[in-house]
Amino acid sequence: MSFSWPWALLALLAIPLVFGAWWLTRRRRRRAAVRVTSIALVAAAVPGRSRWRRRIPAALLAAGLAVLAVGAARPQATVPVASSSATIMLTLDVSGSMCSTDVKPNRITAAEEAASAFVKSQGGVPRIGLVVFASTAVVLVPPTRDTQQLLTALGGLTTGDGTAIGEGILTSLDAIAQVDPSVAPTGATVSRRRGAGYADDVIVVLTDGSNNRGIDPQTAARVAADRGVRVFTIGYGTDAPAAMACGPGQFGGFGGGGGGYGAVPAGGFGGGNANSSGSGGGYNPFDADYAALMQIAKTTGGSFYRAQDAGQLDSALGKLPAAFTIVRQQRDLASWFAGGGGLLIAAAVAFSLWWNRGRTRAEITAGRRL
Repeated sequence: MSFSWPWALLALLAIPLVFGAWWLTRRRRRRAAVRVTSIALVAAAVPGRSRWRRRIPAALLAAGLAVLAVGAARPQATVPVASSSATIMLTLDVSGSMCSTDVKPNRITAAEEAASAFVKSQGGVPRIGLVVFASTAVVLVPPTRDTQQLLTALGGLTTGDGTAIGEGILTSLDAIAQVDPSVAPTGATVSRRRGAGYADDVIVVLTDGSNNRGIDPQTAARVAADRGVRVFTIGYGTDAPAAMACGPGQFGGFGGGGGGYGAVPAGGFGGGNANSSGSGGGYNPFDADYAALMQIAKTTGGSFYRAQDAGQLDSALGKLPAAFTIVRQQRDLASWFAGGGGLLIAAAVAFSLWWNRGRTRAEITAGRRL
């Protein structure tokens, strides 16, 4: 909990002053007390009152004053609240390894179907955008509530060389900045207060590989974290080698159809890259860097999911709304403290009047007898 006006806590010093004035008043009243000839007669006429009854009103008064003083300092707390204005960026890997058949019928087809089911399940309520990345990243659909536009784009994904996870995150951040003024674009300098709540917007990265192009994903994750945008990562595919097969509409150099290939052995693609291994300069398309994906999620406040088949991918996407529609925001608690302090003081006054009512009457009666 933090305070907007911490100097107002100096009001707590008023509590000992109040009790000091009360003590002086009681002392003067004792000095001015009327002397009577029979103390026993007064004691018999005035009903007794236990020590704890005398202290309860004073304790309630002190607590009420303390709560009011804290409320005057404008306390604030970061609390989880439901968000109805989230922007969700689906950031999908369309590298050549997405043609692997270890997920039936192949990874990219299963991903298209799972993402389409996710879009339909949202019912057009949050804005959803679509970014794809291979050697670079492209915004296929800016954040929109047009479900059909998203489904059409998902039905025409094509693969390409390379895996630029960091570029995918930065491109998604810039797409969010276009529709949410509270999120700065990637080129802007930001200064985010530590402990501030998350933005309503999130990025969901689905990838089956390791970054081998462009900016380092951890650097991109820190850029997202500086803007309060959480990144949820899904490590996709199995670790078992499998043949790769994409249809003509799925393999076309990242951006167009044509070509196509089938039954490519699991040894990898020709041509070296930053993640190359084995003979002939190929690389293993099944080596996803799950540790890096976990770190991206941790850095930004998101979560990591593992999906080895279509069912697990559906399950991972199905869990996401409950995770990222709850955001943490700063809430002013001053009104709660003001109400609580007022109730405590009112209770102190009420108890004092109630318990002293009978005693006062008895004192009057005793005075008449004397």
